[in-house]
Amino acid sequence: MSSAFMTRRMTVRRFRADDWEDLAEILTDKDVTYFEPYDTFTREACIKEAASLAESDEFYAVELAGKVIGKLFFSNKGFGSYELGYTFNKSYQGQGFAFESTTGLIEYAFSELGVRRIFAQICARNIKSVHLAERLGMRREALYREMYPRKGEEGVFDDYYVYALLGKEFEALHPSTIKN
Repeated sequence: MSSAFMTRRMTVRRFRADDWEDLAEILTDKDVTYFEPYDTFTREACIKEAASLAESDEFYAVELAGKVIGKLFFSNKGFGSYELGYTFNKSYQGQGFAFESTTGLIEYAFSELGVRRIFAQICARNIKSVHLAERLGMRREALYREMYPRKGEEGVFDDYYVYALLGKEFEALHPSTIKN
């Protein structure tokens, strides 16, 4: 994928190692990382994580007025299918930034990259993320019962949904954004 694209209010770009302080505001917040498949980071670990993300072709920084406010995950799973994930600074949640940046990524992927399918695995208890996926036009494809362990609760497992969107479904919803 390209190194950057713009939405109405933001830039979505590759991470840089010097993004670590903004990244730390996201990854050191236990409420923000609660549904993530990793533990909450220390500030020191965020230095290494930012350097690692800068080397990855699967993670994108969401930048607003020079500040990284979110992290997008976009991973090629083969056969034109990509997995989408998103994590945003708590101070910037509920303001449409996640919707705007993920919509931009989806439009870019379908129109410029020829991606066939985008999907997201979401903890069934993560209501905000479920609502975002539905707002993006994704449909629920599956429910995995007791898929992953619940953080902080030994022996408890959470259900997970799979939401997905095909390129042709996106094109039907947004015909002017797809190149023919």
